[in-house]
Amino acid sequence: MALEKSLEAGDGQEKVRKQTAVYVYEAPLRLWHWVTALSIVVLGVTGYFIGAPLPTMPGEAMDNYLMGYIRFAHFAAGYVLAIGFVGRVYWAFVGNHHARELFLVPVHRKAWWKELWHEVRWYLFLEKVPKKYIGHNPLGQLAMFCFFVVGALFMSVTGFALYAEGLGQGSWADRLFGWVIPLFGQSQDVHTWHHLGMWYLVVFVMIHVYLAVREDIVSRQSLISTMVGGWRMFKDDRPD
Repeated sequence: MALEKSLEAGDGQEKVRKQTAVYVYEAPLRLWHWVTALSIVVLGVTGYFIGAPLPTMPGEAMDNYLMGYIRFAHFAAGYVLAIGFVGRVYWAFVGNHHARELFLVPVHRKAWWKELWHEVRWYLFLEKVPKKYIGHNPLGQLAMFCFFVVGALFMSVTGFALYAEGLGQGSWADRLFGWVIPLFGQSQDVHTWHHLGMWYLVVFVMIHVYLAVREDIVSRQSLISTMVGGWRMFKDDRPD
């Protein structure tokens, strides 16, 4: 907590304004966040072109390997996303308690549901004053779990199942994810659901970015800078 002092004009009285900072997100978690964000952007762009390929390029096919590069970028970003997710699960065990909020949603707590409803009303502009949260607010925590955790797992499993087709039977991907295609019915069905999952994550990212910027401007605490430096700054000293 930092104290800033100044003199009131005319009366010589000392005025004290408090500004509180709390260290929330550790460096490995912040690194994972931005690497994952970049991976999702690459996966979304390359995945779109894989589903809707570019027009035929002029000249010999051997001289135009554009779709090959796009597929390679997609596969590489998929590896980064999956490995990063495994690392994120590990950090939930060894990091501070804020690192576990992504996976442990306290739906059993009555107070959590009450705060969730307050956040819904806040985002709908029905509440005048937002609450303060050191970590994720209840609505953000629920959205991150339902959209990102579930979405990332679904996209990783279906993505590696499709990747296994290229590696062939008996490959590591086939041994781990070969059960996915028969579960959905056929390869094209997995392609379709994987493509729909891409839009699921794209919509989540757009909403996530909008709400992060909105909260950084109108709420009583920082958001974007917190994921950069790790510190949550509170903009007033009023109690909740």
